[in-house]
Amino acid sequence: MPRLTGLAAWAAGALLLAIYLAPHGHRAALVGAGVLGALLALAGAAALRRFPWLLAFSTLLLVPARVPVSIGSTEANLLVPLYVVVGAAAVELAWALARDDRRDSELGVLAYPLAAFVAWTGLSLSWTVDLKQGAIELLFFFLAFGLLALCLARLPWEPRRLPLLYGQLAAMGVLFAAVGIYQEAAHDVFWNPKVIVGNAYGSFFRVNSLFWDPSIYGRFLVVAILASVAVALRSTSMRTVLLAAGVVALSWVGLLFSYSQTSFASLLAGTVVAAAIAFRSPRVQPAASVATLLLVGLALASFPGRAPASPVVASATGGRGKLITEGIKIAFDHPAGGVGIGGFKRAYADRVGLPGQEPKRAASHTTPVTVAAEEGVIGFLLFVWLAVTALWVPVRRLPATVPLVLGLTLFAVGVHSLGYNALFEDPLAWGAVGLAAFVARVPREELL
Repeated sequence: MPRLTGLAAWAAGALLLAIYLAPHGHRAALVGAGVLGALLALAGAAALRRFPWLLAFSTLLLVPARVPVSIGSTEANLLVPLYVVVGAAAVELAWALARDDRRDSELGVLAYPLAAFVAWTGLSLSWTVDLKQGAIELLFFFLAFGLLALCLARLPWEPRRLPLLYGQLAAMGVLFAAVGIYQEAAHDVFWNPKVIVGNAYGSFFRVNSLFWDPSIYGRFLVVAILASVAVALRSTSMRTVLLAAGVVALSWVGLLFSYSQTSFASLLAGTVVAAAIAFRSPRVQPAASVATLLLVGLALASFPGRAPASPVVASATGGRGKLITEGIKIAFDHPAGGVGIGGFKRAYADRVGLPGQEPKRAASHTTPVTVAAEEGVIGFLLFVWLAVTALWVPVRRLPATVPLVLGLTLFAVGVHSLGYNALFEDPLAWGAVGLAAFVARVPREELL
């Protein structure tokens, strides 16, 4: 009963935030969208009851599916199809709890840091300097993806599903890379007008494949590459090794044209960590040496080294230092609780004198700085606790393949977040946390 009560409180809070954010004057359309969403969630919950692993496959499939949405005066690119999946997972969870589901402690040691950090983040909404932006982040990212992580951690142990999940990740990486290569060849970018304008003035052409942002596209390919490296290092099948190598090669070409420095930095860091782990096994030391030299060399050679050719590109690459330094100053000015969730943009604008809603890019591009500025020292310490625990959970189950894939994913996404502030907005990160907790419950001898 306490868990069902907690889920009801989650639903009530999400509903209140949705009502607050709903634009005025569109009541009929909103009611219709709500009814349609509820029906889809009920149908999805029935499917998840029969096929629980559909949650993992559909989550991965819908990672890039961002839809531009205008909420009042605020515009955001939201993962609308994925929210339907989250709604279905919530209904299925409520059904299971109502039927006295005995599963508990699914998140294991991750439960306390995750609950504490999300709770403090939600509490910071009460003092945020930007209530609307804070409500958007809390509703669409923390509440939605926090529940998603819990539901992924509750999946039943079915070992044959994990190779299929990797196969889907690899296929998506190759597909996205192929689209990115096409965009480079045709000089045709989809969706994002900011990238289109930047390419018109830049000395190099950035692609975004089927994603909105080139950096998020690059991060996905890094995860696909490192997962393939882990599979190749642990596999005893030459066919599997060659297939994984093909995924690495094609994904790397697609990654090259994203010109995402943070993505290449995370690939470099993840490769070094994978090599360090692989060297512990004499069986894979020769292959690990070759793979490490190759990937490190490619990563270093691929860093965009050309100087920006226009003020547009220069402002997109050279302004991060000021955002970070000002973010640190904001954190020192509000040490206890920060400026509240979603408050960084407004606090930065007030600090440097930008009028109105001018600072569209005013994110520090460094997740720890943003956390410290928005949630103060308490939130920052809770974030560190969560990050360390999330990494430790798969690391302690090494050298099995699945923990290695999840550990490299979390590490690479964490490194990426040091140069790009979209950690909590990325369902890949939350999904990896949920699956890491799921793997932690599996007996070591049964791990792949």
